[in-house]
Amino acid sequence: MSENKRRTAVVSGATGFIGGHLAHTLVNAGWNLHIIVQPKSDLKPLAELLPEIHVHIHDGSTAQLMGIIGDSSPDVVFHLASLFLAQHSPSNIEQLVRSNVTFATQLTEAMIQAGCHCLINTGTSWQHYENGEYNPVNLYSASKQAFEAMLIYYLATSPLKAVTLKLFDTYGPNDPRPKLFTLLRPVAAEGKPLAMSAGKQLIDLVYIDDVVQAYLIAAERLLAGQVSGNEHYAVSSGRPLPLRDLVDIYGRLIGAELPIEWGAREYRQREVMIPWQKGKRLPGWQPEVELTEGIARMILQETKECRINQ
Repeated sequence: MSENKRRTAVVSGATGFIGGHLAHTLVNAGWNLHIIVQPKSDLKPLAELLPEIHVHIHDGSTAQLMGIIGDSSPDVVFHLASLFLAQHSPSNIEQLVRSNVTFATQLTEAMIQAGCHCLINTGTSWQHYENGEYNPVNLYSASKQAFEAMLIYYLATSPLKAVTLKLFDTYGPNDPRPKLFTLLRPVAAEGKPLAMSAGKQLIDLVYIDDVVQAYLIAAERLLAGQVSGNEHYAVSSGRPLPLRDLVDIYGRLIGAELPIEWGAREYRQREVMIPWQKGKRLPGWQPEVELTEGIARMILQETKECRINQ
């Protein structure tokens, strides 16, 4: 790909697990990459990319963000930055709204002013508790919906086109988030019991490589002019399993019986027992990594890296 034909992307949330994988994939595919980070963001996960990408530290203002988007002139903006809180406290409200509504709206305004009209937004299946058209599990998912309400204005008054990818549970090697397998690693290593719910809730897991592929396909759809308005797609495996079964699979693959104390804690308020089932699949995308294969791949990669670091 010649320099004058290189596509340019702006990614928010590139220091996160999914955003980091997307950033690596875009650079490897020859994209010119700009990332927007907060002043205190940890750039260590992107260390090997830093010589090749453009890092913009956002000061929180709309004016500076307009400068960033204007100077980078992206073909596509991938918006993944968010503050995730399964349960909030009153002290979290301002930060939650600032991260998930204000910043996202500033970013969209900056895109419009710069003449960039291709946005990939990140939503959550938790906007659809009990399969509702809109029924938020928590304030986090409500804030995701709030930004989509903002998008309606920009879609009506500008050439903006958007694809919102609604994610379910995601996993992969060295995930630092407090997700299921992150919690199970020390249980397996130390044999320390872990208190969990009764474990009957269904979990819909999608491997990180498949998640990133959904973003790339969405970008191609936007750039090809195939998007109308804000299109919504579910990035789902379509094969959710009970939490107990997932723990059993992980334990079998590492060759250990995990000391889980099932039923030792209550289900959280508005626990998602059955994931959203009414979302449409992104045209041209389907998960390629089967669950057991993905977990095995994750364990193998983490084991190799652990041995190297010893």
